[in-house]
Amino acid sequence: IKRAEIVHRIHTALLRAPVTSILGPRQCGKTTLGRMIASDIPSTYFDLENPLDASALSASAMTTLENSDGLIIIDEIQRQPELFPILRVLADRSDRQFRFLILGSADPYLVKGTSESLAGRVEFVDISGFTIQEIGYNDYKKLWLRGGFPPSFLADNEEDSYAWRSNYLRTFLERDIPQLGIAIPAETLRRFWTMIAHYHGKIWNASPFSASLSLSSQMIRRYLDILTGAYMLRRIPPWHENIKKRQIKAPKIYLRDTGILHVLLALRKDAIITHPILGASWEGFVIEQILTLLQTREFYFWGTHAGAELDLLIFLHGKRYGFEVKYSDAPKRTKSMIIALHDLGLDELFVVFPGSSSYQMHDKITALGLADLAAIMLKIKQY
Repeated sequence: IKRAEIVHRIHTALLRAPVTSILGPRQCGKTTLGRMIASDIPSTYFDLENPLDASALSASAMTTLENSDGLIIIDEIQRQPELFPILRVLADRSDRQFRFLILGSADPYLVKGTSESLAGRVEFVDISGFTIQEIGYNDYKKLWLRGGFPPSFLADNEEDSYAWRSNYLRTFLERDIPQLGIAIPAETLRRFWTMIAHYHGKIWNASPFSASLSLSSQMIRRYLDILTGAYMLRRIPPWHENIKKRQIKAPKIYLRDTGILHVLLALRKDAIITHPILGASWEGFVIEQILTLLQTREFYFWGTHAGAELDLLIFLHGKRYGFEVKYSDAPKRTKSMIIALHDLGLDELFVVFPGSSSYQMHDKITALGLADLAAIMLKIKQY
């Protein structure tokens, strides 16, 4: 599956900054992208999961990197956070222009021992698994059910996909988290993660987690930060408008990959269709697609204690775009949509549903079929 848009973003970033950082969860395709870039540009490639490369950069990192030619690519850099100060020094060298492409599976500030900032020297390219833009509308249900991780989506059958995701969870908890320098019992974190799956798409409240796991609220927040920093969870912050209504002030929580969500809930094949979490699963899937396509950090949800709400509010190019997500064949306009349109001053409101065509519901409200989502998001992004 070609990932032309991501490759273009990486090439653009390489022209603008001495350090380009590709960030995303493990197994989302970073290494494949890194090797694609290496085939396009003269490069020296270091994979820190390779004992020889890890040893070379551990014993004499400065000398090894100084003597490297072309673009220097370092994969799984979170394994050696001590490299960040060296990258800063080399990026600032005036006698030779070093260019780095670093690949990581965790937010650098999550990694124990990382204190050196590359601010002003680095451009980040966030990636996830496959998107609807890359796989096409015809396979959207497969993408929703299996998730976007390439080995899961491309598996020969549903059982192989489910098995891969189950093993992924175990490896992530038992190997990947300890390698970040985080000492948390794997079973406790898995219980927390499973609880999060049941709260997928809901307003965050630490109290039930704290009581069930017998942990302090501070430790619960720590667990939440870990899974968020490892690109497993997404927090959608609340938006507050200056209106005379009581508004929700806690974030919403989603698992970023619905395939992982379905494994945590033990939902095989299309069992989600009859499960109570159907609507929330579809909502999280569509929201992740929108945010990945738009590549924006100005996103929120909005809700009032009276019941009006908006699943997603995005600020882009000076405009306000609202998104409601409905698992319905033909969604209808609701009072809540009109309230959100008025109270938030939306320029346009999209109601995304799993359809093959779109239609107008109001002069500012469009029922947006999933088949048209990628094209409309690209149009908004380039506005």
